[in-house]
Formats: sequence, C-alpha cells, structure tokens
Amino acid sequence: MKQKNYIQRVKPSGLELVDRLVAVNRVTKVTKGGRHFRFSAIVVVGNENGIAGYGLGKSNDVSEAIAKGVEDAKKNLVKIPIVNHTVPHEQEAKYGGSRVFLRPASHGTGVIAGGAMRAVLESFGIHDVLAKSKGSSNPHNVVKATFRALTSMRDAYQVAKDRGITLDQLFNK
Repeated sequence: MKQKNYIQRVKPSGLELVDRLVAVNRVTKVTKGGRHFRFSAIVVVGNENGIAGYGLGKSNDVSEAIAKGVEDAKKNLVKIPIVNHTVPHEQEAKYGGSRVFLRPASHGTGVIAGGAMRAVLESFGIHDVLAKSKGSSNPHNVVKATFRALTSMRDAYQVAKDRGITLDQLFNK
C-alpha cells in the first residue's frame, strides 16, 4: 500500500534552526599522486517545534561538507503535526532497505530511538516516542524513511478537514 504524504513546505526565514550532524563519510580516491580524500555529510536542521529538514553536503573538507549540508537542509524544510510532544498515531515507512516504525508514547517516556532516527525526531521537537529501525542501518536511508513516516502523519484537524466535517462530528460518530 502506497502511503500518502501530507507535506507542508516551510520557508526558513525567521526560524531559529538547530543543526544536528547525522553522519560523515570519508571517500578515498587513489591516484598516481597518492590518496585523495573527500567527505560527505548528512545533516538535519530543525526548530524543535514541528519543522525540520535534511540535507547532504560533499566537499574536500569536513567543515565545508557540513556547511553545504546545512544549506541543503534549509531548502527542504517540512512541517509535521505534533500532539502533546509526541506523534499523533502509529506509522510505518520504508525507504530503500530501511524500514522505520513510530508509535506515540506517554509523557515522560523520552525518545526511544537510535542513531539517525533520534537526530530527526529531536530536530522536529518530539520528546516522547517509541521508534524502531529495521532492515538497513544506512543513515541516509534511515533519515529519509523517518521523514517519509513523519510527513505522512495527520492530526485530527487534518482528518476532519479532509472529510469536510467538524472536529465534533469526527469524534461523536
């Protein structure tokens, strides 16, 4: 079953964005003159209030690769619904060989997630969630699968709007 994404793009102007480095990869090219190193960095930026984005930067220098990743992430900001500092409902998503599963958690649980998923969830400002990453642990695919899961979530307001009814009608059926 194909999941529908409810993506709301956001402009970065006026937002206080915090960047988190997810992974840095060093690539070596061996030539007649010796080894030539290049770096790629995947970065997640967010305002910790429902808006975040990810980006990839490549350069001959680590700091320059991170800076390029931050600039790319600012171009791809999206907004997701957050209910009581957690996700609105359970959600699964897949990207490449990575599968992720997100479940809402009660207040005080914390972010139960590892590695790349934790950086994405914290950038969005989700404080309580149970998450599991299955399949490939490649940070690029895990970040993209997590974004796919989060952007396909809907809160009660969005469901009522899609159905053309009020919130009272939604909950009193």
